[in-house]
Amino acid sequence: MKLLVATSNPGKMVEVREILAPVGFELLTLQDAALPPPDETGVTFQDNAAAKATECAAQSGLWTLADDSGLCVDALGGAPGVRSARYAPTDEERRAKVLAGLKGVPEFRRGAHFFCAVALSAPGGRHIYRAEGRVDGRIGDEARGSGGFGYDPIFYPNEAAGRSLAELPSAEKNALSHRGRALTRLRPLLERLARDGAL
Repeated sequence: MKLLVATSNPGKMVEVREILAPVGFELLTLQDAALPPPDETGVTFQDNAAAKATECAAQSGLWTLADDSGLCVDALGGAPGVRSARYAPTDEERRAKVLAGLKGVPEFRRGAHFFCAVALSAPGGRHIYRAEGRVDGRIGDEARGSGGFGYDPIFYPNEAAGRSLAELPSAEKNALSHRGRALTRLRPLLERLARDGAL
């Protein structure tokens, strides 16, 4: 049972593998399929996830899972939002840009959330299934922790007792993260498709 994951982000791929491990798929990367990363031109996370899933499914002939996710900071008008991966050149610079934008902003105004839209496309780009996940929290004053990737060290989920996403063990992070919630919602469908021999 092969499933192409339309990402070139190694951190994201690690999380997808951990979250979907119980399903038992052979997960392939874009590199495995010799495909370039698809463009993200949509105006919503949902648009980007669907476009990536259908494009890569059409090119590969495989069932394809794609996600688009990002950090939305209230005091920054929802930025970086759908531009989270392109907000600055590197993870460190992206985190620094968010922290600089919040300089002097009190803790009670530093609310934020991570949002994830996932899309599953049948081979050839036919049929699309979707799920979403969200985790609410706040942006800290500094980066903490060595786990995860991206904005994880500056995001403190409401459910994590004062710890950043980067400070959580992977199992705990995956249970409450936006990506973990979205993939958990999609997992029963993946299991059914595999059981029915469609995947």
